[in-house]
Amino acid sequence: MKFIVQLTLVAALALASSFIPATHAASLDIPATDDGLPGTGPIRRYDWFTQLWTQKRNGWAQRVEKDQGALVFLGDSITQGWGDNIGGAFPGVKVANRGISGDTTRGVLIRLKEDVLDLKPVGVVLLIGTNDLEENAEPETIAGNLKLILAALKQHNSKMPIILCQVFPSSASKSRPADKIKKVNQLYAAAVKGDAQVTLMETHVLFADGQGDAKKEEFPDLLHPNKAGYAKWAGAIRPVLATLGFVETQPDNFAPEPGFVSLFNGKDLTGWGYKTNNFDGLTASSEGRYVAKNGRLIVTTPPEYRKVIKLWTTKSFPKDFVLKLEFRATPFADSGVFIRQPQLQCRDYLLAGPYTNLTKYKAGDWNEMIVAVTNNVGYCTCNGEVLNAAMKVPSTGPIGLEGDRGQMEYRRIRLQELP
Repeated sequence: MKFIVQLTLVAALALASSFIPATHAASLDIPATDDGLPGTGPIRRYDWFTQLWTQKRNGWAQRVEKDQGALVFLGDSITQGWGDNIGGAFPGVKVANRGISGDTTRGVLIRLKEDVLDLKPVGVVLLIGTNDLEENAEPETIAGNLKLILAALKQHNSKMPIILCQVFPSSASKSRPADKIKKVNQLYAAAVKGDAQVTLMETHVLFADGQGDAKKEEFPDLLHPNKAGYAKWAGAIRPVLATLGFVETQPDNFAPEPGFVSLFNGKDLTGWGYKTNNFDGLTASSEGRYVAKNGRLIVTTPPEYRKVIKLWTTKSFPKDFVLKLEFRATPFADSGVFIRQPQLQCRDYLLAGPYTNLTKYKAGDWNEMIVAVTNNVGYCTCNGEVLNAAMKVPSTGPIGLEGDRGQMEYRRIRLQELP
């Protein structure tokens, strides 16, 4: 059923608050009708779903104190299927799985307080929207509910990080055609553009085939990921969780090989700047786009989705040299390494190109880049595979790192000047 009346944000939040029971002892059943509920669009009331909804929510009500301060994973069957401890993907992180199989964006909205906000979460990873499509909801309706969900999370805690995953690909045979999913994801991106509290994850392109549908090898039923799919999802999220301080919290004690000098000390941005200034002693650039954390020089995800900015060493290198570094990219991330001045593309190569035929590139993991410059020509490799065998570079200049789209991390940046 389509609704033509769109609740305002204030009214929706007020209705949500008035609807939600004051204590966890109260019934957490699905309301019998949609009257007075926030949002628009489908709320499922099939027998199997109402039973699961009640079972899950009443079980979680007994864990509110235990789950205080958790990183909450919120969604539908895809999230539920990851298991109570999110498959053990993030050891040491206190997690709470609040996925209910079959749920919709409106269902999430009306259960948000008890299931999520009452836990005082330290962060939320959100994936929702695919079931709305099966119920024939329009993308605009789905995106409208998403905005209300995000507004409630932000109103609860204006500093709590939110990771919004794009709706995964599926299939028209599952009543989830690629064009509809693409439209939902476009509206999701527009809804969070410019919002620094929300990190948008490119989880659609991560899984989609050439037609925009799910792949059987990762989604056997064209809807739910298998073990390989969940591992891929975890790999996509992990770098952002590291930047937010949830995982990989220990320093990197790497020591350069003899003859190499570190260009990045792993602790701050000493030796780096924007040409007109430098960030010696600072752990972040002036606007926060570049961050030094636990041995990683992080180019954070821009709230604008794409924003080009360049960080440079404050020192130039006129001699022949060998540059070594490692990088890790979130899905579809776009960055670059400047060799004196020209840019060597450094991206999530298999998804973002241009080197889509690499066989040793490790998506979601660390990759080694080596650039050997001799007589103003660079020989560039990634994990030993050639990227550019004859990159022409000027006679002198600094090393630079570009920020563009998605998150890119660099570490173990070191250089050896040759005689």
